[in-house]
Amino acid sequence: MIEGRSVRLRPVEREDLPRFVRWLADPEVRRHIEMHLSLSLAQEERWFEESLGKGDLQPLAIDARLDGDFVHVGSCGFHEIRWRDRTGVVGLLIGERTVWGRGLGTEAMRALLRHAFDTLNLNRIALRVFENNVRAVRVYEKLGFVREGRLRQDHYREGRYVDVLVMGLLREEWRPDDA
Repeated sequence: MIEGRSVRLRPVEREDLPRFVRWLADPEVRRHIEMHLSLSLAQEERWFEESLGKGDLQPLAIDARLDGDFVHVGSCGFHEIRWRDRTGVVGLLIGERTVWGRGLGTEAMRALLRHAFDTLNLNRIALRVFENNVRAVRVYEKLGFVREGRLRQDHYREGRYVDVLVMGLLREEWRPDDA
């Protein structure tokens, strides 16, 4: 388990899957991720089974401390790690809309970055984010990510093409106390 100030990151469990199905059925949650259609419980179960045994690439559940108890609110993790190059690609989803805007995404990403740099000994973390996902871009920039590139009109969303920003953070740029 990876501990943060107000969140903890833990392996996804089978009992978490109905929440993923509910979250991903919400068009507003899917709006800023690379998913157009919701998933069935059977599809989520297949995803879960395929993720077992992936070690450092296993998806992590984000639990937030709310009113003294931990509540599952999202997920994060590495989509790719290139060990020789010491780089990783991360993703984050706060699926529980009732907690949006409370800084939980920032705290979860901070905990994941601390794990990446201090435990996994990675040197560079990258991510891709839709340009119109203003909240996420703000979180990533607050944590020190730098815009490294733009994939012009890379995705078709809601009747128009959207640019995707490529952002990166180097170990030497990481300041966990300032984030």
